[in-house]
Amino acid sequence: MRADAGSAIVDFALVGGLVTVLFVAVLQLTIVLHVRNTLVDSAAEGARYGALGGHEPADGAERSRDLIAQSLSSAYSQGVSATRTTLDGLDVVEVQVEAPLPLVGLVGAAGTLTVRGHALVEDP
Repeated sequence: MRADAGSAIVDFALVGGLVTVLFVAVLQLTIVLHVRNTLVDSAAEGARYGALGGHEPADGAERSRDLIAQSLSSAYSQGVSATRTTLDGLDVVEVQVEAPLPLVGLVGAAGTLTVRGHALVEDP
């Protein structure tokens, strides 16, 4: 018998475990970026809607909640708020979304993700 008999099995197990951990990490990063980008887009769309003439910031928050619930889950749309504020001397509507950071897939939370969307107020 050779001295290295069976070492290929051990090598496969060690490398296979490392590749699996690396794959799960990349998958997790992909999911977190998808959730973040969806929240940013929903906050920006809500801010634009709330800044339209004849609408209130609360309308923008509701629009953001609807978009988030349709795209991800209603669990991610619980922390949506909208205010009218001044940014660099301009009146804007700011929609802020605080959502749980997904840990594995779209379930669980390992922290909080906060994003904001702004839009210039249109006066009639």
